[in-house]
Amino acid sequence: MALATVAGMRWDHLFDDLAGQLEHELEAEQVDLQHEEERLRLGRLDLRDRITALHRGPAATRRLHLRLRSGERVALSPMTVGRDWVAGDLDDRPHHQAIVPFHAIDSVQLDREQVAVSLHPGPEGPQLAARLGLGFLLRDLCRRRAPVTVVTDAGPATGTIDRVGRDHVDLAVHELDVPRRNGAVDHVRLIRLAQVLVVRL
Repeated sequence: MALATVAGMRWDHLFDDLAGQLEHELEAEQVDLQHEEERLRLGRLDLRDRITALHRGPAATRRLHLRLRSGERVALSPMTVGRDWVAGDLDDRPHHQAIVPFHAIDSVQLDREQVAVSLHPGPEGPQLAARLGLGFLLRDLCRRRAPVTVVTDAGPATGTIDRVGRDHVDLAVHELDVPRRNGAVDHVRLIRLAQVLVVRL
């Protein structure tokens, strides 16, 4: 009887060990699966996703330090993120705003907290802005007859956007402090959208 009891205890220990090993392997497999899913998620992130996460994150992480492909540095607090652009306040000055196309951004300088925030999906925001391209935004400025400074690789030009084509804008070049009148316009410059680095309002 004692031998049977000892054998039964050995079997119980064996099954306990097997159950523990199986549970450990299942947990390890689940962790591996989660890590792989996270690697896949991170691999699908694009620049817009990272900037959008910062825009929706804590106030302390929203300020972006952008280096444009021209070498110019722009400090921007995003207000809206579109399909291919970000717009916001410049240098913490509420009346100085800019639009920066994503194609103009060479790099974004982030601190440690911003890196963490940018990697995690935030709450879903309004989807309308996410569908609006740069051309739509520039057409709105054209309709409003807003004076702008358009910065390209060749330098800045000031004036009013007269019309927006599929891949370019017509900028009536004139001084910012005068209204767009035929007599004030020096010339009209056709600017390719691909060359636009910043539009300052």
